[in-house]
Amino acid sequence: MSAETEALTPAVLIVSQLGLAPVAGLLAAYGMQCELVGDAESIPGSFWGDSEAGLVGHRLLVRGDTPVHSALHEASHYVCMTAARRSGLHTDAGGDYAEENAVCYLQILLADYLPGVGSQRLMRDMDAWGYSFRLGSARAWFEHDAEDARDWLLARGLIDANNHPTWALRGDHSA
Repeated sequence: MSAETEALTPAVLIVSQLGLAPVAGLLAAYGMQCELVGDAESIPGSFWGDSEAGLVGHRLLVRGDTPVHSALHEASHYVCMTAARRSGLHTDAGGDYAEENAVCYLQILLADYLPGVGSQRLMRDMDAWGYSFRLGSARAWFEHDAEDARDWLLARGLIDANNHPTWALRGDHSA
């Protein structure tokens, strides 16, 4: 890769590189719609602004420059929140520390369902973007320190014992 090409290549995988269809197809399993907004537009429902994905109701909004990890993170918030929170969802997914960890764990699992992405790539992208884990990397956290996040997802029926998504949304009455 030339220095010029390298300078133009994003440090993390973005939606325009993957295409919207794989992300939209994955999220459809959860009853979500994935919508692309124009490159020059701000992303509705984006908590962090810039290129970060947005949530409005059952819609995930992205631009071509939205990192795939951001799209999966926000989608995982949608999956992990209660139905009551989803019903009024706009921008701020809310949740507590345990839920945030579960969201990070689920986004890593979901990456394996996107062609050309996978959990290893997603964890490298999370590190490159600046996610912070006490063991120093997303991979170290996922492999050695995320039992609580896994247990949280299991207890709510969002993954099975083999770490596969159940394609269910958290209900109002799950702990």
